[in-house]
Amino acid sequence: MSRILRHQEPQPGQSRTVRFEGRDLGGPVSFFLVDAEPGQGSGLHVHPYVETWVVRKGKAEFTVGGEKTLAYPGDILVAAANISHRFENVGAERLELICIHPSDVIVQKNL
Repeated sequence: MSRILRHQEPQPGQSRTVRFEGRDLGGPVSFFLVDAEPGQGSGLHVHPYVETWVVRKGKAEFTVGGEKTLAYPGDILVAAANISHRFENVGAERLELICIHPSDVIVQKNL
């Protein structure tokens, strides 16, 4: 058996980033599909599990535990559990990335 969550276009002014929690469809993994304008990104936060990012489009600066790294399309980054991190679109075009959470719900503490 399979279940599907259909894509819905965001309303004007609404975030283009999609948040998916696996438990909603009976899955063990959650993720964000990020679609961010230049200058946008996440605030500093931490998770009790590893987070994996896959950059699909654009240029991102990741800060993980105080270390900054630039990432480009095709790059994959992994941050250890309980380490503060954030990302920002530092390019001139939209940033598209996948933020993978190995949990059926997203557990995040904003710092």
